Amino acid sequence: FYNGFSRVRFNDKLVHMDTLGRLLLKHLFNFAGLFEEELARVQLVNRWGYIDTRGNLSIDIQFEEAGDFSGGLAPVGQHGYYGYIRHDGSWAIRPGFEGAREFACGLAPACLAGKWGYIDEEGGLAIAPRFDDCRAFQGEVAFVREGSLWGLINRPGELLVEPQFEFLDGYANGEFFDGMAIVLQDGLFGFLDQVGELVAEPAFSFAGDFGDGLAPVQRHSRFGFLNKAGELAIPPRFEDAGIFSDGLAPVKTNGHWGFIDTEGEWKIPPKYQEALPFRQGLALVVEKGMWKYVADDGEVVWEEGG
Repeated sequence: FYNGFSRVRFNDKLVHMDTLGRLLLKHLFNFAGLFEEELARVQLVNRWGYIDTRGNLSIDIQFEEAGDFSGGLAPVGQHGYYGYIRHDGSWAIRPGFEGAREFACGLAPACLAGKWGYIDEEGGLAIAPRFDDCRAFQGEVAFVREGSLWGLINRPGELLVEPQFEFLDGYANGEFFDGMAIVLQDGLFGFLDQVGELVAEPAFSFAGDFGDGLAPVQRHSRFGFLNKAGELAIPPRFEDAGIFSDGLAPVKTNGHWGFIDTEGEWKIPPKYQEALPFRQGLALVVEKGMWKYVADDGEVVWEEGG
């Protein structure tokens, strides 16, 4: 669940479900994004628009590409170029960029002449395009790529950390969680904080995002949890592990998943075939071949086919 909604399959289409299990079925789409600022991007065939939290089409299906709303603006593509729209669908920044991403901290990555930089909310250049790729600002810093390696810049565009890290989509991808970002170097994972300091040198064969002050890491084929001091707070003893959220993390032992607290104690015993992290008080699990949502005491609140 995110901002009060989850996405589930219904008649081979993605629809939104609220925390009471109610489905938004006014329209069925090929793709439905997460709600941001009470609007979610949706795709019908090969065009995009936006719905509101009641399932009404708020901005007509018309765009070639569409991003999430942030700071009152969303990046959209039309006729091969990108600009930004407001909540009512009107243009705030007209299409003129080769690429554009969501605003964060008042700046958005934008591409001109094959190079990436940052624009402000008026569409003016805040950091001139000179990077091969870049990520959104998170606080005072952002990851940027020169060649094949990534480093860290500040808001004036100065390099805080020289490009030296690799990225791996879905894992080390330039996002800070709980003030820490996963970095990848020579095939091993470590953690960088938001002032550019390596909290944990790249030494792990796997690392997950920080949550509740802890991050899952793998060493010698076993999973444990690292704290923000770079210490193993929960020793590696699990077959697999997910991230902490709402004070609990999914972990696997003896072929089954359960949930532990931040002290490493079992809160829900291992009995699931699959288990995802908690979001807004609920976790998605597979038990006896069926998908279910469970509360933090293990009580089932929704199940597939129910």
